[in-house]
Amino acid sequence: MKIGENDWNLEPFGKHLWRGRMETGQLLALARAVKEAGGQLVALWGSDDRHLGDGFGIHGAFLTGSGLAWVSSALPVEAPAYPDLAHIFPQVDRMQRATFDLLGIRASDAVDDRKWLRHTAWAENEFPLRKDFSPLSTLGSPLPEADAYPFLRVDGDGVHEIPVGPIHAGTIEPGHFRFSIIGDRILKLEERLGYTHKGTEKRFEGLDLATGAKLAGRVSGDAHTAFSWAYCMAAESACACRVPDRAAWLRALFLEIERVANHLGDLGYLGNDVALAFGFMQFWRLKEDWLRLSARLFGHRYLFDCIVPGGVATDIDNAGRAELRALGERIAGEVRELKHIYDEHTGLQDRFAHTGIVKPELAARLGLTGLAGRASSQAWDARVQFPCAPYDQLDVAMAVQKSGDVLARAEVRFAEVFESLRLIGQLLARLPDGELRAPCVPAGTPCEGLGWIEGWRGPTIVALRIAADGTLDRVHPHDPSWQNWPLLEVGVLGNIVPDFPLINKSFNLSYSGVDL
Repeated sequence: MKIGENDWNLEPFGKHLWRGRMETGQLLALARAVKEAGGQLVALWGSDDRHLGDGFGIHGAFLTGSGLAWVSSALPVEAPAYPDLAHIFPQVDRMQRATFDLLGIRASDAVDDRKWLRHTAWAENEFPLRKDFSPLSTLGSPLPEADAYPFLRVDGDGVHEIPVGPIHAGTIEPGHFRFSIIGDRILKLEERLGYTHKGTEKRFEGLDLATGAKLAGRVSGDAHTAFSWAYCMAAESACACRVPDRAAWLRALFLEIERVANHLGDLGYLGNDVALAFGFMQFWRLKEDWLRLSARLFGHRYLFDCIVPGGVATDIDNAGRAELRALGERIAGEVRELKHIYDEHTGLQDRFAHTGIVKPELAARLGLTGLAGRASSQAWDARVQFPCAPYDQLDVAMAVQKSGDVLARAEVRFAEVFESLRLIGQLLARLPDGELRAPCVPAGTPCEGLGWIEGWRGPTIVALRIAADGTLDRVHPHDPSWQNWPLLEVGVLGNIVPDFPLINKSFNLSYSGVDL
């Protein structure tokens, strides 16, 4: 489907971005058309628009062959509802449930209407993202009745349940995993998240643009650059701010540095999960070198607050460029040696191959995206198909595998480490001169924008609306883990319970990024 060559009344809203408003019935028809054309629903969220003289709103971002279509539908004040979209795009199920928990906007005739974020933290008739909700209203009030979340049970002779979490032995974030097993084989896994709910979307309300950028970068700390860039891109779109060329190139440099850091860590963890402690120690030694240089050059190991509305807050000099280039070349050489060891290690290969499989046809049907999607033949990468500056001046090689198992996800990581290090070399060599920042001033009237960046996990989106006084009125940050958590439940089926930590790490999804 080619956006702009149809009757959906979508208008260009930026590079590779289209904007439209439509009735809910038309929204449902658009979803079907996108699905039939091979596209995907990337994000869904709601808004309380009553203070603007309207009711509520439901918003969706659809990935199509022409770019991203951002569409909205107005909903009534009383009993706001829209047609269920999960029967077309199953990955939207939890987004719909979260939208109800936070705003009271219901997906009509949804198959699954269980709560998602509502862990007895607020009363049944309260909705935290409504404008008339006060976080102080819950203080001193009695908590609702016990949680009693209705997990789906598997019955039969020899079937047992293993509850894991939400608190884990390590330092990972909290999440509950309910296994149904026969022997040590997994028949079913059901996840429940929401334990890191922090009221992030509510906290955005009333912040200025600069403070909002700091908060956006902390939605999911290991994807700080992706969220910061997406947020700033959205703010700059709303304010008609043009980012200086040097700042754009530095943003891409930060994004590729972040990608390398996370892939190095994950490759080490994957080795550790199959008892190859050598791999863990070597990859984390390299990651530590990488993080220490980031701190020395840019002021923070994870590049926090380097990207700001209008540009960047830090620069790199010629000595720093030489140091970063030299470390990148050394790491590339050592990763090649480590890849050879991983490739030739029989025990590792036996555990990686044919474990945690998500077949390409299932990945397409259920919306697997980002790194994990590319390991299952889902060839989408915004840096390649829909590049923003400066990626439109770079030739990014997309890493794609077909087998959809742990091995494929590791191979994609290896390929992306090498590609990101190559891109870093190009970014450093071609870094243009110029200013680091341009003024990003709100228009003085309500305005909106959307940012879309291919983070290391996958497509990272931030949509925002700025009020007439220049403060943030509504911000929705979207992590690709929303789409991918349900596929973990599929990938473990038929595997043994001891393989779950390995499969889980091969996806490495964000808990915090979906608990907004």
